[in-house]
Amino acid sequence: MPDDAPETVAKLASSLAAVPAAEWDACAGAANPFLSHAFLKALEDSGSVGGRTGWRPAHLLLEDAPGRLIGAVPLYLKSHSWGEYVFDQGWAEAWERAGGRYYPKLQAGVPFTPVPGPRLLVRGGAEPTRSRAALARALVAAAEQLEVSSVHVTFAAQEDMEALSAAGFLTRTGVQFHWENQGWRSFEEFLAALSSRKRKAIRKERASVAEAGVTLRALSGAEITAKHWDAFFRFYISTSDRKWGSPYLTREFFDRLGAAMGDKVVLVMAERKGQPIAGALNLKGADTLYGRNWGCSADLPFLHFEACYYQAIDYAIAHGLKRVEAGAQGEHKIQRGYLPVQTHSAHWIADAGLRKAVADFLKRERAAMKREIAALAELSPYRKNPSPGTGEGGEG
Repeated sequence: MPDDAPETVAKLASSLAAVPAAEWDACAGAANPFLSHAFLKALEDSGSVGGRTGWRPAHLLLEDAPGRLIGAVPLYLKSHSWGEYVFDQGWAEAWERAGGRYYPKLQAGVPFTPVPGPRLLVRGGAEPTRSRAALARALVAAAEQLEVSSVHVTFAAQEDMEALSAAGFLTRTGVQFHWENQGWRSFEEFLAALSSRKRKAIRKERASVAEAGVTLRALSGAEITAKHWDAFFRFYISTSDRKWGSPYLTREFFDRLGAAMGDKVVLVMAERKGQPIAGALNLKGADTLYGRNWGCSADLPFLHFEACYYQAIDYAIAHGLKRVEAGAQGEHKIQRGYLPVQTHSAHWIADAGLRKAVADFLKRERAAMKREIAALAELSPYRKNPSPGTGEGGEG
């Protein structure tokens, strides 16, 4: 690949094993566990990506003249559009009907993980604005070199979007639902901030789970054993079979995750009569709890909400975390305290005709998404004029 500037050179790496962990993590930072060398390498080493999965690692590396890594992008050559959560299948179908070849394409992001965060990873002190611009240009150069149809940077941080837009990427917006900690000291204090009707509904849901004889516990680090992973994997496979038919993650991945970064794992396990019946996998960042996978073997009312949403809020409050991000989609999260937040992605399209058609579509979609987010925000369960102290007045 050509130099981005006299001082830097960009290249592709077919495996994270070729990149020293300390060098990658110096660019990724410590705030978001999904961007860490350990997490991404666990996906590769476990066979969850690579091989015949349709996710071929092609990580972009930006080095300075002495050969020091100063920037990186988690990047994959894709032969399909599954596991991305920003949907472009319609673009692919339209382009292929017109005689084009949409796949392979390049995908920048974390496989199977709709967690927002930086995608243009820059080492501290490495002139972030200039380095992000160099990485954005290098993505285009990589696409041209590999002769792919497009590059897709999904769930990108806001600071990445300016560099990507300047490099010719089209911008797209989406929505997720996040819970923000307002300094509450307990779950009851959080409930006091909600309208009376929403507060009573949540209490009823939690009571229903408890009355069914279900107990829940959040496990981390050495508390998580192979027995827990075995149970959770059964739940994961069962839910995958019911919802989308093909699980992405292998059993080995969970062992590697626990061994490499168990201190970042928060595994909520639900039991009834001493037997595990459900589990929710979360990862802990610097100030955020990220909800990832869920599965169950018993279909109990409200168990999903308890294990995935309320237990996450409980944990975040107890550990002083600022927010909970509970994954993609799900307007039902609003009434449980998770409010709409805009997400961003960027898309570079090689063919001028397809690029124009996609740009027209995205312009209309952005306007519609703006209206949708505003409408969703109106559904907030929080009281508009709370009375201080008791939290029982000023219903919204």
